[in-house]
Amino acid sequence: MTTIKNVSAFLLAVGVAAGMSACAPAGSTPEAEGDSASSCNVGISMPTRSLERWINDGEGLKEKLEAADCTVDLQYADNKTDQQISQIQNQVAGGAKILVIAAIDGQTLGPALEDAASQDVKVIAYDRLINGTEAVDYYATFDNYKVGQLQGQFIEEQLGLADGKGPFNLEPFAGSPDDNNAAFFFAGAWDVLLPYVESGQLVVPSGKSPADNDGWKAIGILGWGSDDAQAEMDNRLQSFYTGGDKVDVVLSPNDSLALGIEASLDAAGYKPGSDWPIITGQDADVANVKAILADQQSMTVWKDTRELGSQVESMIASIVAGDEVEVNDTETYDNGTKVVPSYLLDPVVVAKDDVEPTLVESGFVKAADIGL
Repeated sequence: MTTIKNVSAFLLAVGVAAGMSACAPAGSTPEAEGDSASSCNVGISMPTRSLERWINDGEGLKEKLEAADCTVDLQYADNKTDQQISQIQNQVAGGAKILVIAAIDGQTLGPALEDAASQDVKVIAYDRLINGTEAVDYYATFDNYKVGQLQGQFIEEQLGLADGKGPFNLEPFAGSPDDNNAAFFFAGAWDVLLPYVESGQLVVPSGKSPADNDGWKAIGILGWGSDDAQAEMDNRLQSFYTGGDKVDVVLSPNDSLALGIEASLDAAGYKPGSDWPIITGQDADVANVKAILADQQSMTVWKDTRELGSQVESMIASIVAGDEVEVNDTETYDNGTKVVPSYLLDPVVVAKDDVEPTLVESGFVKAADIGL
């Protein structure tokens, strides 16, 4: 557990029970109460608006914080590292005392964050770890290794691999090489699947089969682009499946890649209910939930980002109040300079039969938006 020690006296007047509202102690003046209100000044930096999940994350967290009387500046960086750095610098110059950052490239933010730390700004890495700097105070995310593990276990179960069935043709994909999370996603899945590759129950006709977890970047799709995933799948189908062989299963680490892979398979003449392969995903994006209902995607790993937003809101409340910030992992996430105190949430598998009871009934998606 990590305790915030360097908090000025007026921050200590803020009560967590008031949900980060500006609460003045007995006998304080209206001016003092106003100062307290301005102490919850948060800059949120999200990587892009091109993926549905980041829009949901950013807007959802902003809404929570503003409801708690925080000043919030939400910025999207169009997947441009220089733009994200500039936005962070501007947020600090504009008075932000807490930064919540979903990094585009977790290796490049060090100098900007070290400058922020010199001004007593606290940094929460949001969903993606920020590497190579002491100037990151907390990390809030889902158990990213478990995300991949759930994908691998789903494939294992669906194909009956543990019962010795096979061989099946597998094509594995990995996420963006500049995203620290992508390594955890792949490792979780590959720890399940690699033994079956080595035994011959899973065959990778393209040869794009890393020998171990460290080789994941060789099959990574930069920027998580759907179009790039589609082009890569096109290439594999055209180069390695010309003799009538079919793909049986595709390991896709997230939904944006899955969309591109599915478009490629459709163009190649694969048909749901006939020869369509098992395809994994992550994020429960609306387009992918529709694909699951249409039997074009087998599953997605759902990370309820509303829970992540609530956890970050709680962390911010503790920082503002000068209280101990709750974490549940102080060992796993070494950013190369320090082990970052982290809070991990559990992801959930959603297949076709889970869409309505899990996603719709929880309010995460609307039935009308997915054709139900």
